[in-house]
Amino acid sequence: MISIYEQAILNALLDKYEKSKSFTGNNKVNQKFAVKVVSLFPQYADHANFEVFKAVNEAVDLLARKSLVSAKINKANVCAGVHLNPAAIDAAYQYTGRTRKRDINNAVIGLLEQYKNRHALLNRFCEAQAERIRANKSVQFFNGDLQEYEHILLAVEQLHYVDSETFVRDFSVRVYRDSKLFQRISAKVVNLLFEYGDFPEKNQVLESLNIVKNPTYVNFKGAGKITFSGQGIDLRALKSDIAISSVMLEDIEIIEVSGTSVMTVENLTSFHTAESKDMLLIYLGGFHNRIRREFIKKISRQNPGAAFYHFGDIDAGGFYILEHLRRETGIDFKPYKMDLETLKKYRDYAKDLTENDRTRLRKLKGSEFDEVIGYMLEHNCKLEQEAIQPKNKYNEQ
Repeated sequence: MISIYEQAILNALLDKYEKSKSFTGNNKVNQKFAVKVVSLFPQYADHANFEVFKAVNEAVDLLARKSLVSAKINKANVCAGVHLNPAAIDAAYQYTGRTRKRDINNAVIGLLEQYKNRHALLNRFCEAQAERIRANKSVQFFNGDLQEYEHILLAVEQLHYVDSETFVRDFSVRVYRDSKLFQRISAKVVNLLFEYGDFPEKNQVLESLNIVKNPTYVNFKGAGKITFSGQGIDLRALKSDIAISSVMLEDIEIIEVSGTSVMTVENLTSFHTAESKDMLLIYLGGFHNRIRREFIKKISRQNPGAAFYHFGDIDAGGFYILEHLRRETGIDFKPYKMDLETLKKYRDYAKDLTENDRTRLRKLKGSEFDEVIGYMLEHNCKLEQEAIQPKNKYNEQ
């Protein structure tokens, strides 16, 4: 039976081999693969720890007698380094019980080929991973567990077919017949979707695809009237807002805008503090998924003269949400208080940018927000909308 020291030595050597040009066949000279014993086992250099010293030397001697490695050993019986025998690479894999990286790559490529044509996002991801394999780079979101990787790809595919709000556990049962499996891989699924898809915020990816932990609601207030089954609710007669389950949005027959415009608000605190005498205010309870976008389009169809605004943070997320709203609804939302003048006015309340903020802002260069983005990058600032006090007249910029 292989010892832990033999296993560690051979795995370290095989790791170096698998990262080399010899592995890909692009080497122009014969490469050698070696590890320093003391770097693998720091206790080896501790003269008081004779047990480790003895066990490591025995492991090196056994591997050398099997012709898997060669070793440098001085007169004091101290081993400085171990070299992999190039002719015994296959035998090293067999002795450790380690699956060859080439076999793993072939299995991963088979999965990528199976899933890449099922959705445009999957196609982008699978093509990118195939290129990474060809370049001998690590495959994203793959930890060596092929079954888990297939579960991730399957989730990405199936999430795009969810057309109504679905609880996380129900989705997991539907796809895997296991109520907890999706939760275990959801972080990798979200990261994949965010990197290769079109989502303004990572923490809202699943909700935008109709996957929720709890029932979600849409809040309304201001100049509007909502009609269910022939029964109308005049929002202007209420002292506060009302919240309607996303599931019930499809049951609203008529939504009449009594004022001149509609505004979606990104953050709940800003929604509650905003005055709404002249407009219908909507807080979407998070990111706008398909159900909510269809509801917004219904408002636009039933109120063709109404102007639409979006009030969000002056940061990359706020700009992305606005662009996504426009693209997914086909409605010309105008930004409210998301300009350079507002940022300068409330500069004392601004926060510093993170490196991720800077990366996302640079990707938005060339848009209508160039002026404010340039200022944000130069002065290292962003502004949450809670710092801004909206006026009564929302159709005035």
